[in-house]
Amino acid sequence: MIRQNNNSPYSQRQLRVGELIKQSLGQIFLRDEAKVPTLDTKNITVTEVRMSPDLKNARAYVIPLGGKDTEKAVGILTECSHLIRKALAKKIDMKFLPRVSFIGDKSFDYAEKIEKLIQQNK
Repeated sequence: MIRQNNNSPYSQRQLRVGELIKQSLGQIFLRDEAKVPTLDTKNITVTEVRMSPDLKNARAYVIPLGGKDTEKAVGILTECSHLIRKALAKKIDMKFLPRVSFIGDKSFDYAEKIEKLIQQNK
């Protein structure tokens, strides 16, 4: 198999599986199918899922509604990742279900910082 060099760090398969997991996690959180205690998962937004090349690990970038208490929400999701993985297994049919690790998404904070810098220079 010849791999094309299109300057993309992720293969088409990684992107496709990542998008599938992102949509499934969004549905799980919206419908509260994982039964995560002490966290209202309806307020969690999954912004991106990045897959490892072997598709056995997934990094889910999440942000709570309003962007407040991101570290607390990520901590709870990490502790209850086994419940989320169990709910994910019911939605996705894959040979190996990836381990999901949750990371707080800082891209909105970065975009806001850039926007402020642009406004200052005007």
